[in-house]
Amino acid sequence: LTLAVVLPQHNLTYPWAWPRVGPAVRLAAAAVNSRPDLLPGFTLGWVFGNSEDRHGVCSEMAAPLVAVDLRLAHHPAALPLVTAGAEAHGFDDKSEEFGLTTRAGPSHRKLGELGVQLHRRFNWTRRALLVYWDERVDDRPYYFATEGLYVQLPTLRNLTVIDVVFRDGGNFSFIIQEIKAKGRIVYVCCAPDTLRELMLQAEREGLTGGDFAFFYIDTFGASLQGQRFPEPRRPWHRGDPHDARARRAFQAVTIITYKEPENPEYRPFLERLKEEAREHFNFSMKDGLVGHGTAR
Repeated sequence: LTLAVVLPQHNLTYPWAWPRVGPAVRLAAAAVNSRPDLLPGFTLGWVFGNSEDRHGVCSEMAAPLVAVDLRLAHHPAALPLVTAGAEAHGFDDKSEEFGLTTRAGPSHRKLGELGVQLHRRFNWTRRALLVYWDERVDDRPYYFATEGLYVQLPTLRNLTVIDVVFRDGGNFSFIIQEIKAKGRIVYVCCAPDTLRELMLQAEREGLTGGDFAFFYIDTFGASLQGQRFPEPRRPWHRGDPHDARARRAFQAVTIITYKEPENPEYRPFLERLKEEAREHFNFSMKDGLVGHGTAR
């Protein structure tokens, strides 16, 4: 029985890059094969295909071609698709082509449902502002991350959802004026450095004193990952003259990120995963499910 795996092979900016996921695939296959009762008469194996294009981007053009090649060469099992990706709201539709797709990771719909719970809990019933970066030349991660909120928040009666888009050059002054005029509850989705610049502008304009609530969508905690292991990153800190102001500004920010498991089985599993990553992928994984490559 063959499992086909199609993922970015080298680009570690993706949480689902092969050096991160591969160790878990190896452990899962070994665990399945150690249990004859799970797949009687079968042995589970796997084949890998690289979904990156020549620029290192996880490509919607390269990935399907690789998947077809794997199917022709290895005839992987015609079973449901299990993925840690497919976060976009459109994958919720199980009536047609996504009926056999099972997501093992976070989805943007769940993020939207979290937003609904926040608004109900604090009785925020009038407006919500979605501020996100969208270059429209890449796979548009920030646009799709806010999609769940855009779809789910209007299910609250009488709540108005307004989206504001970062353009080339940042247009921070425009964004600040939009926030002033249109919303006190602000969801922001962009790169960590862009968030810091926005919050510095917000602090300068007096928006960080408590009248506005900023929620930063950072699903995999990129803004909290330090460059020097094991120190975590302070999301406002850059070692420049603006740090003091940025620290004050970030007191108005709540970071929404993926929470690691706390069950007792998790830590032993993580240690096995780190050992597998070092031995078979030349990859050094940190204490959480993030990592950095070692020199080859």
